[in-house]
Amino acid sequence: MGEHITLTCKDGQKIGAYVAKPAGTAKGAVVVLQEIFGANQHIRKTADLYASNGYLAIAPALYDRVEPDVELGYTGDDPKKGMEIRAKTELPKTLLDIEAAVDHVKSAGKVGVVGYCWGGSLTFAAACKIPGVAAAAGYYGGQIAGSMLDLKPAAPVILHFGENDHGIPLTDVEKIKAAFPDVPVYVYPGAGHGFNCDERASFQKEAADLARTRTLDFFAKQL
Repeated sequence: MGEHITLTCKDGQKIGAYVAKPAGTAKGAVVVLQEIFGANQHIRKTADLYASNGYLAIAPALYDRVEPDVELGYTGDDPKKGMEIRAKTELPKTLLDIEAAVDHVKSAGKVGVVGYCWGGSLTFAAACKIPGVAAAAGYYGGQIAGSMLDLKPAAPVILHFGENDHGIPLTDVEKIKAAFPDVPVYVYPGAGHGFNCDERASFQKEAADLARTRTLDFFAKQL
């Protein structure tokens, strides 16, 4: 469904991106932000999903500044490698990459951002810092409670967390609720980290389906 393109960021850096187009006229655009595993097959499938729901979707390769063409899996040494690459990224530069993706698809209408794991945190940061973001849906973003509680969203946001996420305790979720009382925060019973990804052992279909429905309804209202 999609194609690979090259984006040029405001600082001149070039990064890759995957673009998926809807069958008819787009009703808006969605930027899909990766987990720590790169802009891999699952992220491309997620972009395809949003395209199938009528949005022009783009998934920027947010590791390209550090290491081009990273596509990792979910077992063996890949999670460790993903964490090592993510640690080398710099948030201000990553936000430039996301902004380039937003700019590329904004001709389709209002732009939403959705992200998972690391991308869930980046989604929240994008809603606070990137012009042109009209709505943001973040999944299990662990850095929000750790370093983003002083930010202020400039666009509507919803957040999804798993009740049994060992990396994001419910005490952190409560901190987010207290800091952003106007942001709907959904907690999914029995779900762990990565519950949306059907290629991970932590996949929980019921939670993934409900979170996707909520996100699509949210984008339908905001975009």
